[in-house]
Amino acid sequence: MNPLYRNDRRGEHAPSWYAASLPPEPHRPALTGAVSADVVILGAGFTGLWAALTLARAGRRVIVLEAHRVGFGASGRNGGQVQSGFNKSQRWLEGQLGMGPARALWDLSETGKHQLRQFCDSHAPDAAYRPGVAHGEYSPLDLAEARLEADHMARHYDTTIEVMGRDAFAALVKSPLYVGGTLDRSAGHLQPLAYARALARAAEAAGAVIHELSEVTAVTTRPRLTLTTPRGQVTAGHAIIAGNGYLPNILPQVNARVMPINSFIAATDPIPDRWHDVLAEDIAVSDARFVVNYYRFSADRRFLFGGRESYSIGFPRDISTALVARMQRLFPQLAGVGISHVWGGSLGITMTRLPHVVRVAPNILSGAGFSGHGVALSGMAGRVMAEAVMGQETGLTTLAALPVPRFPGGTALRAPLLTLAMTWYALRDRLGV
Repeated sequence: MNPLYRNDRRGEHAPSWYAASLPPEPHRPALTGAVSADVVILGAGFTGLWAALTLARAGRRVIVLEAHRVGFGASGRNGGQVQSGFNKSQRWLEGQLGMGPARALWDLSETGKHQLRQFCDSHAPDAAYRPGVAHGEYSPLDLAEARLEADHMARHYDTTIEVMGRDAFAALVKSPLYVGGTLDRSAGHLQPLAYARALARAAEAAGAVIHELSEVTAVTTRPRLTLTTPRGQVTAGHAIIAGNGYLPNILPQVNARVMPINSFIAATDPIPDRWHDVLAEDIAVSDARFVVNYYRFSADRRFLFGGRESYSIGFPRDISTALVARMQRLFPQLAGVGISHVWGGSLGITMTRLPHVVRVAPNILSGAGFSGHGVALSGMAGRVMAEAVMGQETGLTTLAALPVPRFPGGTALRAPLLTLAMTWYALRDRLGV
């Protein structure tokens, strides 16, 4: 079943607190007829919109094709956490790639965070960016590993990550389950759909054209590069493919390395008088479960709690029960709190949980597989691919060096094999091993 429609209604945002908290936007017109551009972009999420903004500001003719609405996919419904670095530690990256390439990757990720903060300050105040991301650990061994990484980052990258023992971390994140954790004040959190909408407005102001309700059904390269939709087609010199976990099987070489999984978020009723019972500061938090928990408070003090990854194609009939049970195991003080919104969405993951950003053909680039770490990285990937279109290859070369193997069996077997693996890791989480 087409991932664009298996869990969602055509042209409608997920029933998230993010969508409910923003005023409705008018639909942008669907593509009709045959048009041409310098660059055509598939997907109006963070990746595609940063690519469009970068290219339009440079004077390129840009058309963005979005199957649903701006920010419809993971960009508009994620946990809103702006993380530092990648889903692997810098020491791991150094061991795989060497110090020089690992340093280049770190610098690129830092630039991604900086461009996001700068954009929010100037163009997206309603995204409500706030600094601070903590990470909770469940075992002394994991806490010791976090301390080693923090020491390494301080020595070699001039980066401060605060490491806390049980008591100090419990004073910050008021769950009885963590043995300690870390706090990164250079990371942060925001309202992701507001950020995506602001990116779209900025790209359009720079000259880009965005067509909604314009699913790309085919990518052909001969006689000219053309992206086809049900009612039109765009012929262009270059294409940037930014569908991530919602990309239909129109580029099998991408789908063999990136597959969608589902994750879910619940928003409580506002608890302005109780939120300090959960967090001492207005920060975001994730933890060391393989089936990760991630959470933060909204600007109106709703607790936004995410997790319960699903590796089946469709959403479960009941999202709320298991998700709220996870939340209350971490925070018993939230027992009985009202739930106002529950939603889910797909994200693209890779075998190594590292982004897959590559040139898949001489004039086709693809960025996907941010694996839950993409609020800053996906935007940076969009900028890097746009720069590569304009002849600046350094950033693309840096990201393309990340090891992202094919899933065993390619597209046909990636889902059942990953389901088996993730079921095992979920069992390990429950057993605490």
